[in-house]
Amino acid sequence: MDELVKVISERTGLPADQARGAAQAAVDFIKAKLPESMQGYVDMALNSGAIDDVAGQAGNVLGGLFGGKQ
Repeated sequence: MDELVKVISERTGLPADQARGAAQAAVDFIKAKLPESMQGYVDMALNSGAIDDVAGQAGNVLGGLFGGKQ
């Protein structure tokens, strides 16, 4: 989450506390659009820094939901 806050702050010029609020609003919005089984991957990606691993795991779950390979 800190990396997202930093990017938002740098790109918008918002102070860190306001950027954190914007980041949380964006994360909440994204999670609300995902199936419940996928929402935890958003938190994992933001908190672990291992976005490639999380994206791969999320792809496997989505593939399973839509009948693809797991």
